[in-house]
Amino acid sequence: MFKDPENYVKGVLECNRLMLAKTITLIESSLLTHQEMARHIIDRLLPHTGKSIRLGITGVPGAGKSTFIESLGMMLTQQGLRVAVLAIDPSSTRSGGSILADKTRMEMLSVEKQAFIRPSPSGGTLGGVARKTRETMLVCEAAGFDVVIVETVGVGQSETAVKSMVDFFLVLQISGAGDELQGIKKGVLELADAVVVNKADGNNIQRAKLAKKQYETALHLVSPSSQNWSPPVKICSALKHTGIEEIWDMILEFKKKMITTGEFELVRREQSLEWMQFLVKEGLEQWFYKNQNVIKILPRVKKEVENGEIAPTHAASRLLFFLDKISRV
Repeated sequence: MFKDPENYVKGVLECNRLMLAKTITLIESSLLTHQEMARHIIDRLLPHTGKSIRLGITGVPGAGKSTFIESLGMMLTQQGLRVAVLAIDPSSTRSGGSILADKTRMEMLSVEKQAFIRPSPSGGTLGGVARKTRETMLVCEAAGFDVVIVETVGVGQSETAVKSMVDFFLVLQISGAGDELQGIKKGVLELADAVVVNKADGNNIQRAKLAKKQYETALHLVSPSSQNWSPPVKICSALKHTGIEEIWDMILEFKKKMITTGEFELVRREQSLEWMQFLVKEGLEQWFYKNQNVIKILPRVKKEVENGEIAPTHAASRLLFFLDKISRV
């Protein structure tokens, strides 16, 4: 990798795809030297960010997220827009490995010149979002992409992390699985800016329409995330490319309303503060477990908890008290 961060900054601003990929790889690196360089690069790119529409898409496995994103992405590139897709693949909790197969699931979009697909491992992060997704999003914006789509794992984890980094949060569902509301949590509905029932084609159209009514009823029972927007329910067929334009028009309508009311900028500012707080908490946790004094006593404390000699609450208090002693030295 290059040692001069300005090479990365210049490459990203020129939308050099190779340098864009190298910059994201640098950001995702766990090496301290790379992290320090990545912070400098993000600071330099920050004035060139913020102009894209940030779209988060989640849904249960099998809802057709990749097909939907490809259908939407191809439509947008045909309109002259540049689209970046940050596809988060689940990491193995045992090996840390990740399949990273999203490019193979988006064959047309992956070769589209106006599109950029970046699969990243979730790294076990809550919400199925890669640890560096926010920084990667900013890099893509600086490179001039008009739409940045974050596709989440969608395996039942909390989706709060996704909502905290995008402008529009779309929940993709399918019909024909019996009780349509069985596979969706109330918490996810409260975060949703829209629910879309996919695979509304062939013999499934009537079931999709029925599911649409059920989701509309469910949405009336939860508090929307914005007082200026009532989440609608749409149906589409990503495979047949039907209903996709209406969904994009809905997203544009949402953005226009949020900008008019001033909520768009307000939410983005709040998201930046949430991001800072998350990084502070993460940094404190890393610092704690890397502290040599903690490393010495932690195995003994763990052993005492395992053997039932002390309660987990007592053990945690002891460790935190020890942390307080360290900070006073």
